[in-house]
Amino acid sequence: MRHGVRVGVDVGKARIGLAMSDPRGMLATPVETVPRDGSGATDVARITAVVLDLGAMEVIVGLPLALSGNHTASTNDAVGFAETLALAVPVPVRLVDERLSTVAAQGVLRTAGRKAKTQRPVIDQVAATIILQHALDTERGLGHPPGSAVVPAVVPTVPSATTSPAAPIEGS
Repeated sequence: MRHGVRVGVDVGKARIGLAMSDPRGMLATPVETVPRDGSGATDVARITAVVLDLGAMEVIVGLPLALSGNHTASTNDAVGFAETLALAVPVPVRLVDERLSTVAAQGVLRTAGRKAKTQRPVIDQVAATIILQHALDTERGLGHPPGSAVVPAVVPTVPSATTSPAAPIEGS
């Protein structure tokens, strides 16, 4: 098991739940709920700040697949968000299957006596905790990082015909 804090992320349309692991990667705990920003500015900035504050070595983003394993609109949204996050944070980002994590989170909160109305502020944090705990358990069982690494699609810049190449450095 790799040593270091991981941050778990549950991407929703209105809110993003965050969780963290202990440095040994044994236990995931809730951190906070971040309001989703349509432009991706404030939410990504807040998550980046959490990653830096915690000294995280990795970010785990839940990948919401359909029960059949097919991609949905939510899948595409989570992948896009993970790619944006991967450009912003200085650590690797991984996508991990999160099927039924929100349903499991609702069950956990219901068992704890939380009514549906009072679940909203914490449901995303609990879902992020479930996603991260699943990733930790998977890594411990398999001996390698879970899910798949996010490689953000960066469009390379090509010098135009009007731009001249940089002058060589003296002595090279």
